[in-house]
Amino acid sequence: MQTVLKTIYEGVIDGNAGVVQVKVQEALDQGLEAGVILNQGMIAAMSEVGKRFEEGDFFVPEMLISARAMQAGLALLKPFLQQADVKTAGSVAIGTVKGDLHDIGKNLVAMMLEGAGFEIVDLGTDVAPSKFVDAVIEKKVDFIAMSALLTTTMPNMKATIDALKAAGLREQVKVLIGGAPVTESYALQIGADGFAPDASRAVALAKSIVK
Repeated sequence: MQTVLKTIYEGVIDGNAGVVQVKVQEALDQGLEAGVILNQGMIAAMSEVGKRFEEGDFFVPEMLISARAMQAGLALLKPFLQQADVKTAGSVAIGTVKGDLHDIGKNLVAMMLEGAGFEIVDLGTDVAPSKFVDAVIEKKVDFIAMSALLTTTMPNMKATIDALKAAGLREQVKVLIGGAPVTESYALQIGADGFAPDASRAVALAKSIVK
């Protein structure tokens, strides 16, 4: 059983989606619990991917390929995780703010968070403040994660926080922001709960807040 988990782990790190799918199915057929496959095979692998990225051994393309391999396995696991009612690390509504159509960074953060056991509500790009507010009301998310790649769209991060306050929801949700022009000081200035410069640190940040 450990062999199949090790192969899943290595498959995710190597970004081999085909191997991951086959081995996840094999693990399920062997009667391994979905939660065990998720935690020991995939979440552990994505933690290692994040570590290698921070150490400079992996770059964005490698992270994307690993994240896609992880998602291929996760697609098979999801029905079983739901049946077993496996607890997620938390839920995150993620989107690129209004006026901004960039999605590579946002997608990578979403995949890395999913790989760390978070449930993702992907709102896409060009997301109006009201859409983030709706996600808190309808999906009861724990986090809002906003991305901006243009300095001109950054004010929409503040507009979203203001909209949450106006709706009386600001205390119910943690707000994380990121994107090339975004800084720690901007996060403080607009009253966000945290800033992450890249996907790996976004995961570490979300995990530290959950703890």
